[in-house]
Amino acid sequence: MSSCSSKILALRIHALAKTFNRCYHRATALHCPSGPPKLSPYDVNCILRTNEHTQEFFGGSVKSYDSNQLASNSPIEDSRSEASCVHTSGLLLGIFDGHGGPACSQVISKRLMRYIAASLVPPDDLRQHVLNEFVSEIKELYEKSFHQFANELTNTTLAGFQMHQTLENAFIRLDQDLSREAIEMPSLRTMSVAMSGAVALVAHIDGPHLHVASVGDCSAVLGTVTDTGQWMAKKLTNEHNSDNVGEVRRLLSEHPATERDTVIRGERLLGQLAPLRAMGDFRYKWSREQLEQLVVPQFGEQVIAPYYLTPPYLSACPEITHHILTPRDKFLIIASDGLWDTMSAMQTVHLVGEHMYGKAFLQPLTLPKQDITLGEISQMLTTRKAGLQKKPLDRNVATHLIRNALGGTEYGVEHSKLSHMLSLPQDIVRLFRDDITITVVYFDSEYLRNCPT
Repeated sequence: MSSCSSKILALRIHALAKTFNRCYHRATALHCPSGPPKLSPYDVNCILRTNEHTQEFFGGSVKSYDSNQLASNSPIEDSRSEASCVHTSGLLLGIFDGHGGPACSQVISKRLMRYIAASLVPPDDLRQHVLNEFVSEIKELYEKSFHQFANELTNTTLAGFQMHQTLENAFIRLDQDLSREAIEMPSLRTMSVAMSGAVALVAHIDGPHLHVASVGDCSAVLGTVTDTGQWMAKKLTNEHNSDNVGEVRRLLSEHPATERDTVIRGERLLGQLAPLRAMGDFRYKWSREQLEQLVVPQFGEQVIAPYYLTPPYLSACPEITHHILTPRDKFLIIASDGLWDTMSAMQTVHLVGEHMYGKAFLQPLTLPKQDITLGEISQMLTTRKAGLQKKPLDRNVATHLIRNALGGTEYGVEHSKLSHMLSLPQDIVRLFRDDITITVVYFDSEYLRNCPT
């Protein structure tokens, strides 16, 4: 990454890729484990913990986050990234679920955070970075696109700044750049990005302000405690697919009435694509003439969908939610649909809440510094003994969620089921589970109690 990028944000990328056919949804009910488990508990733990990551923070509304990924195929198409904005106190976290190949999700995960972070830098400061650093480092096509975007930002002002508009502009501009790069400089690299696609979810947290921008069917869920101490799941996103009535109406309104029966067929866009919003996927955005000129010679006539009459059919414009955090908001879960296909929002919130309580018992017992009676010590030990029964197996809560997603039963996690799901043959695993990518962000209740909104 260029030195200018490190000044705008500190970026951590975890990118993997997948090839997945979404017909698997209920297949697990048809394929039950038989015989002894193929994997030992040690083997299972090694697989589940391979990609886990934990990051702690000091000061601000975010205490820490846990993240993890599990592939259903190799290479998988999910990617994730996390970034700290140097010029603000904001934290960016993203989940990117690719389809049609890994290229688009990998590229977006590495580029979108930079577009957003650059948009948050005061124009005068950004102008200095552009003049002093960017130009000499522009050697790649992606750097050139980012440089053009940054240059345009230097001509803006902070008057009337809206985070909603900043996020929307970054998503749309990156998607436009991906398109332009493939049209102006067609190559195996640019066309592989253009012909694949990805749904994306980015959360921006700055003090008590939480913004979530989503394109597609990744989801964000807020875990909140009620006045009575019960957990509540607040969903912050809507899936952009054929189950979303409002989304279907939006799409149909953008095309002639004569296409009402062909825009969505078999619950898919033009009978092919499940998400109704996505980045990349320019085979559903470019004109027929562009497809015939640029794509058909390489990929064949089948690249043009049936009834492709009035493009574009696909949008990269994100739906954005703003939430003001309170001390009752304890954590945020963002994940690809591989998690949500296996459990509900409320189930995930309960699992994370129980993990929060049980994780305290993973630490050694410490006695208070002040004088304490034997009776008080006895009470502490009794409480700890009861709590140890709820001690989680995993320190990382994202790993805890994946373990329960694949091995969970009404009686708890069953090792034989988990072993079976992790040892399915490569040629059928995609029929039983999707790739799973999860990030869980923990909030600092004390900070939120005292910070102004």
